[in-house]
Amino acid sequence: MRRGQDGEDTSARERILTAAENLFSESGFEATPTSRIAELAGVPKGLVHYYFRRKADLLVALVDRLPDQDIRPEHVVLAGDVATSLRRLLAELDRWQESSPLLRSLLWREADTHHVVREALQRRFRRLVELIREVISAAYDPAVRSDVDSAAELLALAVSYQHSIARHASDVEQGRVRMERELSFIADALTLGAGAD
Repeated sequence: MRRGQDGEDTSARERILTAAENLFSESGFEATPTSRIAELAGVPKGLVHYYFRRKADLLVALVDRLPDQDIRPEHVVLAGDVATSLRRLLAELDRWQESSPLLRSLLWREADTHHVVREALQRRFRRLVELIREVISAAYDPAVRSDVDSAAELLALAVSYQHSIARHASDVEQGRVRMERELSFIADALTLGAGAD
């Protein structure tokens, strides 16, 4: 019985998030009342507030709901080849980024006005840095120590910037070219650093 209730609760929470994503993308965060979210999700308004104390908490949950944090380094790493490993990682990140263009655009826009969204995106950025660090470290010989931390941070900044402007269709191809240049620069610098050891 408890499992059934948990299943229903999870389903209701997901419906609330899906409704919020659709309505926020369509009408904007400020113009969307929680009563409309509840109506679209098919739940009582009180259930929205049960799961999400403040309306801004819905935005945070939408950031956390994005799936690209689940990329496992071992699925993209080619041992001994940092550049290829990073290209594979970026391809996975881009694939997930493209899966919800409305959500992506909404979150970047709302980060300017809602500190909770900005903080959630900052946490997400720190996880991205760690993921890149793991991929670089796994692709290298464990005995080699270059400035992996700086490389991970630089590439994460480039990825974040690219994803923040990806909603502007005219910039997509130029962004891919820029990203390839930046990735090659970082991989070459790491390789040169490895050769110096």
